[in-house]
Amino acid sequence: MGLKWSDSREIAEVLFAKFPDIDPKTVRFTDMHQWICELAEFDDDTKKSNERILESILMFWLDECE
Repeated sequence: MGLKWSDSREIAEVLFAKFPDIDPKTVRFTDMHQWICELAEFDDDTKKSNERILESILMFWLDECE
């Protein structure tokens, strides 16, 4: 079973592993949305995301960087 939008922490962990040199504070939501949708592990409707979901993923990604 693949990642869904509700898997914020897991998506953040994958983004951290895939983009170790990127500071999440500099990432636009539009770029992050595209990167998530392109993940091999991602298996959800690309249109089901919203700002709240992306913000949650971003917060977990920031936690991974600390």
